[in-house]
Amino acid sequence: MANGVFRGFVTGVVISGVGVGALSLLTALPDGPAPKAIPVEVPAGSDFEGKREDKEPVLPGGETAPAPGTSPRIETPPAEGGAPVNEDATQPAGRPETDTPDNTLTPPDDGAPVTADAETDSAPNPATDVQQPSTPEGDDARISTDPAQPAAPDTPEDKAFPEEEPKDDTTVDASPAAEDGEPPAPPKRAEPLPSVTDDTVADNRPRIGTPVGTLTDKDDTEEPAAAPEPESAPEPPIVANAAPFDNPEGKPLMSIVLLDDGTSDIGLDALAAFPYPLSFAVNVLAKDAAERMARYRAAGFEVMATIDMPAGATATDTETLLRGALDQMPQTVAVMEGDDTGLQTSKPVSDQVAAILAQSGHGLVLFPKGLNTAQKLAAKEGVPSATVFRDFDAKNQKAAIIRRFLDQAAFKARQEESGVIMLGRLRADTISALLLWGLQDRATSVALAPISALLLGAQN
Repeated sequence: MANGVFRGFVTGVVISGVGVGALSLLTALPDGPAPKAIPVEVPAGSDFEGKREDKEPVLPGGETAPAPGTSPRIETPPAEGGAPVNEDATQPAGRPETDTPDNTLTPPDDGAPVTADAETDSAPNPATDVQQPSTPEGDDARISTDPAQPAAPDTPEDKAFPEEEPKDDTTVDASPAAEDGEPPAPPKRAEPLPSVTDDTVADNRPRIGTPVGTLTDKDDTEEPAAAPEPESAPEPPIVANAAPFDNPEGKPLMSIVLLDDGTSDIGLDALAAFPYPLSFAVNVLAKDAAERMARYRAAGFEVMATIDMPAGATATDTETLLRGALDQMPQTVAVMEGDDTGLQTSKPVSDQVAAILAQSGHGLVLFPKGLNTAQKLAAKEGVPSATVFRDFDAKNQKAAIIRRFLDQAAFKARQEESGVIMLGRLRADTISALLLWGLQDRATSVALAPISALLLGAQN
């Protein structure tokens, strides 16, 4: 219904518009006054009303072209003063004629050899004479040179080499008797040299094996004392306190570190029979930290000293606390920051830690933080250092979840050249998960190593 109403409205509007347009065309315009013509004043001399006659157009004339076959002649202007130009001067020059020069070399008439002086006197000018002199023929054409070559020595005809005079050991006696006609004395034989005996050798020079005497003979010879061997430098603690480890197959390394804060009741009997090496981080603030360190070392485990720097600690505070901890726990291989404030509270603290450990020879284990600037600076100072890959039981995870984390770490270790560090705590579920995981195939894909082996491998 609404469409019908709208359609009717539109139709009505269109019909009304058409009717109004037709009515406007049929209606006559109202009558009004007719327009009047007003004469226009034309200024005198403008010839506005004059008539213009039609005439034939006059075209501009062009220059007359020369007739075919003729060319315009250029007249030579007269010379200065009105004298005409000499016609001979305008003619081209003739071809030059060649002739034999007068200063050509000719051979001498009498056949005499040409000397150097003669050559100098009669030498032609090379700039004007290009003709080659004729070459004389025969033996007379040779040019003599001064000085003359020396004659070759005469060669004996009989033998190529002269005979050597025989040598004799006799001496000719040139005594005056021989000159007076007396018979010469018999030739004298050379006197034989005296025989050299052992006594003579012994008297003149030392025998082989006999020591040569000095200017002042001494009965007792003193041997110089041997120089003491330099003492070898002591091994750094990361090497001296390390547990034995071997990786003949070159597998990727994986270290498992357990935190001991002094509250665990798990004894060493449960840990001594572990199928792979473990490393322990003992808190230096524990009341029996030194005793715990000694027990772990006696059982063959590696130990690290765990320490936290208080907030706002300075470089001096860091040096005092860290050196005190190392003196308290001398059998540690490295230092590990605690899970509270740690060792990365400020750059002065991190720099001081790296400087002290570089001097003491300990390693360093840090938690990952940002771009791991503190760990990179410590490695630059020569400190064997690394960061923890995962803390797998910080939220009291169950054994199944811990084993899954360990599987991920084993896969990651095959991608990292320096290996991975896994961190746990002395809890019953953690120890159970570690034992079960060590029996799986995934554990055999990596080499479970003490922390010193991983830190030294990361340094290399």
